[in-house]
Amino acid sequence: MADSSFDVVSKIDSMEVENAVNQARKEVEQRYDFKGVGADVSYSGDTILIKANTEERANAVLDVLQSKIIKRGMSLKVLDTGEPYASGKEYRIESKLKEGIDQATAKKLNKLIRDEGPKSVKSQIQGDELRVSSKSRDDLQATMALLKGADIDVALQFVNYR
Repeated sequence: MADSSFDVVSKIDSMEVENAVNQARKEVEQRYDFKGVGADVSYSGDTILIKANTEERANAVLDVLQSKIIKRGMSLKVLDTGEPYASGKEYRIESKLKEGIDQATAKKLNKLIRDEGPKSVKSQIQGDELRVSSKSRDDLQATMALLKGADIDVALQFVNYR
């Protein structure tokens, strides 16, 4: 019997992010507590920019954005949010989107699978993803459960399960 396998990836659906930002922008425009504070959310490239006239309002807008991202079924681990900083008369918060598994994280996942995973499971790094293979599908599912429970600062998805 051939080996079964799956890929561990970290991908972002840019349309879902755009939808979450648009929903957050609409809520900020309509909410009474954001009237007249210059609150705004914008999305371009891989950066989400939040603006408001006070640091507390900027953090409140960030909370609205995070709730919309969660409602769209994404993990907050896709956001790399910086600290609020003053820019003229307003405060800004920049959030970068994290996509792909970097080499250090891939090595950490590889070591975790080797140390704590079932013995029949093999893993190898392929660019910005990790291929996990084994003869036993049960071992692969145990490995998925292990990776879901791991404390990794990257949002993981499992694709190409065969």
